[in-house]
Formats: sequence, C-alpha cells, structure tokens
Amino acid sequence: MFAKPIPGRTTAAAEGKVVLFLIGMRINHFWAPHHWFPVFLAMPRMLRELSRDPESGLLGYQLLSGSPRTYYVVQYWESEEKLLAYASAPQKLHRKAWAMINRFERKSRQHVGIWHETYIVPPGSYESIYGDMPPYGLGAATGTLPIERRGATARQRLAHGAEESAEG
Repeated sequence: MFAKPIPGRTTAAAEGKVVLFLIGMRINHFWAPHHWFPVFLAMPRMLRELSRDPESGLLGYQLLSGSPRTYYVVQYWESEEKLLAYASAPQKLHRKAWAMINRFERKSRQHVGIWHETYIVPPGSYESIYGDMPPYGLGAATGTLPIERRGATARQRLAHGAEESAEG
C-alpha cells in the first residue's frame, strides 16, 4: 500500500508541455454539512472515473488538505484539450457534479467555496527533484529518471526541452 522510496535523487520524466490543474473547495460553515458534503464527495468519484479511463488524459493526481476547511487536488494532464473535453462531456460525472454544485450554490450561498486554476507549462519552464522519495507529484504522473539524465542543477533541468520549444 505504501510506495517504497527510490534511493538517491530523481527527477520527473515529463517531456514537452505540462498541464497542471488545481481544483479545490473551502468549507465556509462547518455546521452545514448538508451543503458542503455532497461537494466534498464529488471529486473522488470523478477521479475514479478518470483513473479507470486511460484515454481520459489524466496522468496523475495528489489529494491535499490546506487546513481543516480546505481540500484540493493537484492534477497532471496530457493536454489542455483532454482536460476541457472531460469538463464538457455530457456523459461524464463532471457535468453532473457541476450542475449539482450550481443548484447547491443557489440554495446555500456562502456555505462552501469552490475554485480551480489551470496552468499550461511549456517545455523548459519546469523542473523537479526528488531525494529518497517514492514517486510523487509530477514524478508519479510521468515516471522518474535518475537526476543525471536531466542535469545536476535546477538550471540544467530547466533547460531540458527548452531547445525544442524555442525551435517549435
């Protein structure tokens, strides 16, 4: 169940652009679980749906808590096109969850807050290092490499892929 650490230093094996999607919720009023609990349950269901479909474009994710009030997910996607396709697909859970959240929002103003941010990160604009860690974050989503394959310094790792993006 618990991933074993990879000895030494590794880096993410990501190639090309990285699509980073952050999504979360904030419980504004703990005493109103009937307003925020359905929102809380929606994300694990969508993540299960996405994880079962290798063509969805979701490469990996991390569930995180910022405080007892805030919960969020860091997601790594193959492309912004696949992220947007999932978000708008009428037969997928996201559309149903979004409709449910909109209904709740009208009835339960200010009981729960929701947010998301999307970042399209071009090659040469990200780097990673994991020391004695199991696969995590971008490394869990794309696999890991010995750090020497990408460079000993952050500057060298950031330069990886920058040549191709400057030419393209």
